[in-house]
Formats: sequence, C-alpha cells, structure tokens
Amino acid sequence: MSGGDGFTATHWGVYRPRVADGRLTALDPAPWDAAPSAIGRSVVDGIDAPARIRRPAVREGFLRHGPASRDGRGREPFVELSWDEALDLAARELDRVRREHGNAAIFGGSYGWASAGRFHHAQSQLHRFLNCIGGYTAHSDTYSLGAGRVLMPRILASMDDLMLSQTAWSSLEKHCELFVAFGGLPARNAQVGSGGASDHLVKPALGRLAAAGVRFVNVGPVRHDLDDVAGAEWIAIRPGTDTAFMLGLAHTLVTDGLADGDFLARCTVGYGEFRRYLTGEADGVAKDAGWAAAIAGVAAETIVTLARRMAGNRTMMNLAWSLQRAVHGEQPFWMGVTLAAMLGQIGTPGGGLGVGYSVMNTMGSGRRRVTGPRLPQGRNPVDTAIPVADMLLNPGASYRYNGQTRRYPDIRLVHWAGGNAFHHHQDINRLVRAWRRPETVIVQDPFWTAQAKFADIVLPATTALERDDIGGATGDRFLVWMARALDPVGEARDDHAILAGLARRLGVEDAFTGGLTTEEWLERLYEECRFNAPVPLPDFRSFLAAGLAEIPLVEPEKILLQAFRADPDGSPLPTPSGRIEIGSAIIAGFGLPDCPGHPVWRDPADHPGLAGDDGPLHLLSCQPATRLHSQYDHGAVSRESKIAGREPIRIHPGDAAARGIGDGDVVRVFNRRGAFLAGAVLTDGIRPGVLQIATGAWYDPVDPATDGSLDAHGNPNMVTPDTGTSALAQGCSAQSALVEVERFTAPLPPIRAFQPPRFVGRP
Repeated sequence: MSGGDGFTATHWGVYRPRVADGRLTALDPAPWDAAPSAIGRSVVDGIDAPARIRRPAVREGFLRHGPASRDGRGREPFVELSWDEALDLAARELDRVRREHGNAAIFGGSYGWASAGRFHHAQSQLHRFLNCIGGYTAHSDTYSLGAGRVLMPRILASMDDLMLSQTAWSSLEKHCELFVAFGGLPARNAQVGSGGASDHLVKPALGRLAAAGVRFVNVGPVRHDLDDVAGAEWIAIRPGTDTAFMLGLAHTLVTDGLADGDFLARCTVGYGEFRRYLTGEADGVAKDAGWAAAIAGVAAETIVTLARRMAGNRTMMNLAWSLQRAVHGEQPFWMGVTLAAMLGQIGTPGGGLGVGYSVMNTMGSGRRRVTGPRLPQGRNPVDTAIPVADMLLNPGASYRYNGQTRRYPDIRLVHWAGGNAFHHHQDINRLVRAWRRPETVIVQDPFWTAQAKFADIVLPATTALERDDIGGATGDRFLVWMARALDPVGEARDDHAILAGLARRLGVEDAFTGGLTTEEWLERLYEECRFNAPVPLPDFRSFLAAGLAEIPLVEPEKILLQAFRADPDGSPLPTPSGRIEIGSAIIAGFGLPDCPGHPVWRDPADHPGLAGDDGPLHLLSCQPATRLHSQYDHGAVSRESKIAGREPIRIHPGDAAARGIGDGDVVRVFNRRGAFLAGAVLTDGIRPGVLQIATGAWYDPVDPATDGSLDAHGNPNMVTPDTGTSALAQGCSAQSALVEVERFTAPLPPIRAFQPPRFVGRP
C-alpha cells in the first residue's frame, strides 16, 4: 500500500524516514513538532544492529531435551531453524500444554508499548490468538500504575477517564496561579504516547505557563524532576513521605480554617472520619506540620507556608505516577485527592487536581476522545488473571487483591510478544529463578533482549518501519498512516503473520485472521474508528493519500470534573456514592490492615516485603530520557548517555565524598537482592541520602552461569523489591529500594547486553 508524505509513528514522535539503497539513513522529525524527541535517532543504527533477531532460533538444550532442560535458560546457546520448524515446535508445545494442563496454564505475557501501530500491536495480536485457541491467564493492571488503577475507581474515577479528561494546558495558562507538583513534573516522560506522540505538548506548555506567571513548586527528593521550568521552587522531602507531607498540609488547612467546608459537604463522603484521624481525635496523634516535618525531613514552617499559599491561590496539584510505585502506594494518591478536595478547587478553571500531567504526551491536550483503531481481541474463556506481581514461584498460593482472595495459577507455558519482563519486573535474581519454572517459554521480538535470551523458542518480529500500520493515541493530534519504509531485516515476520502461522497449525486460522488480509484489516479498523469518532475524519483512501488525519481541539477548554462540581447530583462520579470518597466504606469493609478505609500514613519500614533492607541510601528508578522503557537501549542516543558503557546514576556530592566516589567513576550499587554497576553523576539536585537511576538498561549478568551474578550494565531492578504495594492493589513497589553504593575498583567487565547469544549447529 502507498501513503501520502511517508510518515511513520513511534511512541516518541512522528518522523519521515529517509532511506538509501534499502537502508535507513535518518528519521526526520515532523515539521510541526515544536519539541521533537531525539530518541528517533536511535532507530537509525538500532534497527539492524547486531542485537537484531534475524532468524527463528531454539535454545540448544530445549531442542535436545525439551522442557527438562529449562535450567539452561539464559545460559545455553541457540540453534537457528527454518520458520516451519520453529512454528511446528511452538504449536506442538501450545497444544500439549492446553491438552495436558488446560488453557489457564498458558500465560499470555505482553506489554502494550511494543509498537505505536494499532494493528501490529503485539499485545492485541497475541491475546486475540490465544483466545482463539481456548484462552490464557492474563495480567491485570500495569507496572506503571498498579496501585492507582485499583484505588482510583473506588474514590474518584478510573485512571483511563482521568487521563483523558485532565484540565487542558490552555486553561492552566489562563487561570492557574500556583502549580504544586508532587513527585516533580519531568517533561522527559512526556516524550511518549501509547499510540504515538505526534505533537509534543508538555515542554512548550510548561514554558507558556511560566511566561504567564504561574509559579511552580516541586515537592520531591530530586530537583531535576522539574528542570524544565526555570526558577521552580524545590521542597526536597524524603522519598516515600508524600502522604505524611500532605497530611501536614491538610492539618494546617483545618487549623487555619482554610478547608472548603461547602465543597466537602456537597461533593465528598467520609470526610468526618478522616478529619478525626487527621486531628488525632481517633488515635491520639495530630498529623500537624511538626509531625509531618519530622517524617518528611523539612521544616514545619515550609509545610505551613505552602498550605496557606495553596489555599490563597488558584492551585493545580499534580500527582506523579511514581508516588504510587512504592509500598503503601495507594496512600499518596488517596491523600492527594483528599487534599485537593479540602482546597475545594476541583472542577475550577486552572485549579484542582491532575494525575500524571507529564506521564504521557496526551495529558492535558484538550483534544477530543478519538480512540484510534483497535484490533478486537475476542473473549477470553479463562477467568484467571493476576496483578503485575509474583506468580511463577508460587503456583496455587493464595493472595488478596481488590477485596478478593485469589490463587496463583500453575503456569506451564509463557508466550510473550512485545515487552521485556527483564526490564519491567523487580528483583531480577528472583525473576531468573521464577523464569526457569515454566516448561516452555516462547518469545516474539525484534531484538535479543534478556527476555529473548532466556527463552526456549525465539521468533523474529518486524519493527514498525517494516510493515504498514496506523498510529494514533486517544487525545493525540493526528492519526498517522505508517507506510512501510524498509524490507524486513533477516527473516523477520509481522506478529500477525507469526501468529497466523501458529493458528493454521492449531486449526483456528480463519477465526484468527477473520478471513482478511493485513490490508483489509487496516481499512476495516480505520473505518470502524471513523464511524465511532465524535469528529469528522476522511475516508480510508483519502487518509491513505494524505498520510494524516488531524483531530480538532475541544471547545470550550476542558476542565476536569467541572460538571460534577457544578451539579454533583446531576453529574455524579462513577464511585459507589457518586461523590469523591475520602472515606470508602467498601475498602474499609475489606478489613486490610495495610489499606484501611481512608488515607493514612504507614511507615514504609514497617512493610514486611522490605524486611532485612538496611542500606543507608534510597534508590529511585525513574523513566529514561534517552529511550522508552528499555526500547532502543542499544541505539545511539541511549548509548551516548552511558558512562564507561554503564547507565548513569545521580549521587549527591556529600554521599559520594563519604565513599570516595568521584564524578564519572563506575560504582557498585547493592543490597541483599543483588548488585549492578553504574556511572556516577555528582549533583546537588538530589537530596542527600538519595540515588536516582533510569530504568531500562538491558540486563547484562557478568556470569550468566551463576545465579545472583553482578549486572554489568546498570539495571536497577537487580535491587528493587518484588512486593505488592498493599493487599488492596498488589502494585509495583520499585521506588522502595534501600541500597549501599561503593566505588568499583576491579577491572571493568565488558558490556555484552547488545550482542546476540552464541549460536551452534543443529545437534
């Protein structure tokens, strides 16, 4: 198929590919993009780098001995096979497991960031295929937002609704006076969008707000998390103490008579019980500014002054998603909603609450909700689903989740397309042990990530530039025709073609493909999107010719919860009471000690999942500026950011001096879970006692044959805890890692993360 201007959409921007002699020479940012991401440059050298999977491959031990050899995962060489041989082997394993153990024994692992393309969306393709063969065990929630996705529908609204309804930047520019960012507002995160980022909004918007006189306050341990606003104030609280800090603000509002009683009475439930906790009437401990200051590590006067400023100005509060990726991660989100309700500015122009303004590019775009094309996944006959948490090591064990008692399934086969569990999951040494439990692991991916190297059957998938597709995120500016620009590298095939080949062998090809070609699917999905869109869109052929379809802005300016504020009875929230639930009778009824029925402070040190952690430094793992998650870590932009080939880590000069560490030194970061190497960056833009490193460095064990090996490359999940936020949500707790750091004086191990595995001939 052909297209208009030859654009392609990636999660981090829209580009025009330049191709010479069949090779990609450049990706030129779209001319309308005021703040294009540099990550596109990584695709140029990364797309056909040595890390590219070029042919189907099977682990040698699996080819010889089948599942009995699973201890060899991550240690053994691979044998390259023909497509027919590899697909025959994968189909036999899928069929064997579903016949012998049932479809619940198949885990359909995938993550939604594999491609901005909406048809060649690996997660949707895999789940559709697995539903066609009888279903699979799925995951619920995400590593990014596990606690928030469970909590917020109970107390305010679903995260999807909140993300699509955030107050527009244009409203903030006109009406906001004070922007308080809990956890910072890093524009680096907003480079990306789930279906593409066609016009980068956040960095220019922050500049316009600052020029309009909006004052910014960054509440968090890292000044660099609000570097994009010159002159932003920084209140450097201890990591994980946001809930206590907000309780101190709330107590000041009460004692100063600044809490909005009318809004609380009209629009909330449960405030009375929470107020008794806040003032100490319930437990004898007043959560005042002095109490909060001792926990957060700041002056009490700082808390009192900020509370009064927030009440005296049109104030937007923003909660970074990172706040809930910690033990008791539900509490800062719940307390943030409560504090915003007490200020009484929810639903006002320029004021109220935001949840993740800088998380993705579409936040605050003000555009209509045009849901991009979606591949129907069908119905999963298996009702087993797990939160993004521990499973493989505990088949049959019970756990609490969202008010239910569930049991982990006995997973015998993992089929993964898109994503990299060795990036996302915590406590990698524990993951390695768990990963060797299933009988078979099948991975589809373009690159030899650690997950592919720890697989049994590896199927090479194409990248977005090697196929036709349609990109577009809900709330983004454009739908984009992604015309194929390159021939597939090696023998790579589209995920759809791979799964169609498996479906043919398992007798469900017609059900999977729907009797349509890829070209017919693209037209069908686009026309369905056009039919359902609340704005006019061109027909498919016109869209194809133009290469773009623009989504108009919303008029008037979008304001989160404006209708609810004006008429809580006529426009109720989708909560059990229809109001903001400062107190939740349902959550209280679950009887969970670590998540009672209203916001509370729980000391992270009391969490059983952190027992034995005694490092003096708190490690924070943030989203990277030079890649999306672990995607294209092997590309030029990411590699250029490394220090001696290792991921950079921020250290306060005082902490570094106490340990004899200089700027640019390679350091070893460690705790009882494991250890990794990183390159030291000394900065006073981080609170003493805190370290910060980006996630996404490809796992690179120095000695793959030895469990617990040092990671040479800088993967922070070597030391992060694999424990749930609470029994309510069981979310990710990566931000609750305590570590020690020391200068690494031994010879530096080589970086082998971007090399393919060793190949041997057929046994």
